[in-house]
Amino acid sequence: MTSVLLESVVESDERADLRQFSRILQLGEKRYLLRNDILGAFADYCRDLDRPVPTPFESRLSKLVFYTQEIIVDNESLCWIIRPRIAQQEVCRLLVEDLTIVPMTIPELLDLRDRLVNRYHPNEGDVFEIDVQPFYDYSPIIRDAKNIGKGVEFLNRYLSSKLFQDPRQWQQNLFNFLQIHRYNGYQLLINERIRSPQHLSEQVKQALVALSDRASDEAYSEFRFELQNLGFEPGWGNTAARVRDTLEILDQLLDSPDHQVLEAFVSRIPMLFRIALISPHGWFGQEGVLGRPDTGGQVVYILDQVKSLEKQMREDLELAGLGVLEARPKIIVLTRLIPNAEGTLCNQRLEKIYGTNNAWILRVPFREFNPKVTQNWISRFEIWPYLETFAIDAERELRAEFGHVPDLIIGNYSDGNLVAFLLARRMKVTQCNIAHALEKSKYLFSNLYWQDLEDKYHFSMQFTADLIAMNAANFIISSTYQEIVGTPDSIGQYESYQSFTMPDLYHVVNGIELFSPKFNVVPPGVNEQVYFPYYHYTERLEGDRQRLEELLFTLEDPQQIYGYLEYPEKRPLFSMARLDRIKNLTGLAEAFGRSKALQERCNLILVAGKLRTEDSSDREEIAEIEKLYQIIHEYNLHGKIRWLGIRLPKADSGEIYRIIADRQGIFVQPALFEAFGLTILEAMISGLPTFGTRFGGPLEIIQDGVNGFYINPTHLEEMAETIVRFLEACDRDPQQWQRISKAGIQRVYSTYTWKIHCTRLLSLAKIYGFWNFSSQENREDMMRYMEALFYLLYKPRAQALLAEHMQR
Repeated sequence: MTSVLLESVVESDERADLRQFSRILQLGEKRYLLRNDILGAFADYCRDLDRPVPTPFESRLSKLVFYTQEIIVDNESLCWIIRPRIAQQEVCRLLVEDLTIVPMTIPELLDLRDRLVNRYHPNEGDVFEIDVQPFYDYSPIIRDAKNIGKGVEFLNRYLSSKLFQDPRQWQQNLFNFLQIHRYNGYQLLINERIRSPQHLSEQVKQALVALSDRASDEAYSEFRFELQNLGFEPGWGNTAARVRDTLEILDQLLDSPDHQVLEAFVSRIPMLFRIALISPHGWFGQEGVLGRPDTGGQVVYILDQVKSLEKQMREDLELAGLGVLEARPKIIVLTRLIPNAEGTLCNQRLEKIYGTNNAWILRVPFREFNPKVTQNWISRFEIWPYLETFAIDAERELRAEFGHVPDLIIGNYSDGNLVAFLLARRMKVTQCNIAHALEKSKYLFSNLYWQDLEDKYHFSMQFTADLIAMNAANFIISSTYQEIVGTPDSIGQYESYQSFTMPDLYHVVNGIELFSPKFNVVPPGVNEQVYFPYYHYTERLEGDRQRLEELLFTLEDPQQIYGYLEYPEKRPLFSMARLDRIKNLTGLAEAFGRSKALQERCNLILVAGKLRTEDSSDREEIAEIEKLYQIIHEYNLHGKIRWLGIRLPKADSGEIYRIIADRQGIFVQPALFEAFGLTILEAMISGLPTFGTRFGGPLEIIQDGVNGFYINPTHLEEMAETIVRFLEACDRDPQQWQRISKAGIQRVYSTYTWKIHCTRLLSLAKIYGFWNFSSQENREDMMRYMEALFYLLYKPRAQALLAEHMQR
């Protein structure tokens, strides 16, 4: 593939500048330059020539530099990896001497990367190559990148066009689909009295006539048997008006297919009664777990999601008229049972989820290959050997609890998505994936240097599991658009799986089809019972407020609090997260330490992890604990910082945000990368002006300067200056804090509620269920290929890690 951008510079009067800049890169120390390196080198080049650094579109060369993601220095040439558009990549070799451009293929690029780390061995044979593109050739594909993440909208248009082009075939598919639905053995929607699609159309019209003179609010039970004689079973509605509406939508769909009508109809079909959510790693529970290793936002996300899902499912089933069958939904969160539960309920097999009627946490233990390991918590980076047998055991438990197979399986994170693949394959159930965060994009060069990181992170298994699960899934939910394909100047998490090398293990030539309609952006919500604006005083408990205010600002308790505040009346600068490298609370502390202006105006308050290294078994957490103490001492932050090493109940965390807001404080989320950012929603809805990382999901939540602010967590002085500018603006105009606070609250209520999320999720599950049933797409080839990757690549490495665990 060649590059129009590169050619335009070579053929212009900027040719000499390109050669000179390339020569400088060639002679530099770095052999592999990422985008920030390239932009920095170009700025240095311009300054050395006493030229102003041009804006990205001021010259051909600056435009080329702006769109270049990577440059690899290779002897007499440079390999340019250019991303001129979202989700598209061009790779060229540029000979520095005469600026000859040589197009490169993806396999050639992957070989070059291997060579860069001395892992290229062509004389020993080829490396295993993964290419999933052929399996997407027979699927509908989105053409415009701006529509990526709107998969179901595209799919509805595609399906309705098929209904229009080949009405006989697709009406037959729809008729067949309506026949398959049952609840506990009871036939739903249509019975054997309706014999064909044409007969269905006739009976719909007849039913509409029969219902025309009934009162809108007349209960379905009053005319149930009249409809049954016409061939219609429960599922159309709970009142005469609702049944009429649903039948009219079907009538319209049969006569004149339209994508909006199709979605409206399929979304009403009662086909979801049992949902399993899979989240094996960490400490999954409702009390005493948040802040433990591998236990944070994902647990909060799932528990809040389940409560809203069950409520929405109950409403949907009631509206469908299934009260006559006493139908009720059941949701199970499948996780791992940890025998040594350390005072939590993680050793309890079954736990009802608070605030629900029929939602449960089901814990299944890992098989005891070595009790010294499996009796205890296991890091999310080390659980891979246990997942296949966990899936086998979990299938039996799920069937027993549901009395049936689930109607939908939702995987969470890499491990949960892999188990969802194994379960969905065995039980022939629709699979949905939610990544939460793909580690590959969080750890720089994690695939290129995977062998050096393997002892600690075992990325060879995780990245393989990701590839398998994302391609096997029927549909994928992401919290943001950029989670899929990034921004104009940064690569998306899923996009990073398009092509990459795992030297000496495999090459991914094409790892995922980003234009597949399986991708859908459905942002999560925030629990409005726990997190609400600080000025809703009647909903706040005075006793909690006083207790937590003392905890935050004055309580002396060295067992759980480090530090004191010399001037507790200063504005609080607050953050709350796990203590790990990516969450970067130590970066925030260092930015605070370097900024006298921040220290003059604020106290830093952190709710994070543990205070003592001996209390942690997590290597990253231990390193961050040591680093935080070092920063406090190095910058002499005594009297200016409070570090609470506690695990807060959810209700307390909601009130803490509000207490910080009472004092017109601010919230800072300084993560090096954040897939979404639930704490940002929690802080904003509480009324706290919020500063969020510009790397990841917060870019789509916060509108910079309107309802929050972006910070760059890799530039500590810049991060501090951004916060100080806001505080100076508040000094000049006391209403500034209120304006940002109110705008943040409005942003959450308008866009990020669990009702919006769950309504969309259930609609997606139904549409994809219909698509999988009715389309002629043959996914079996893809599924066989994913199974081959599982057994040939994943399982041998998992078995090797298990053998290592057996020696512990």
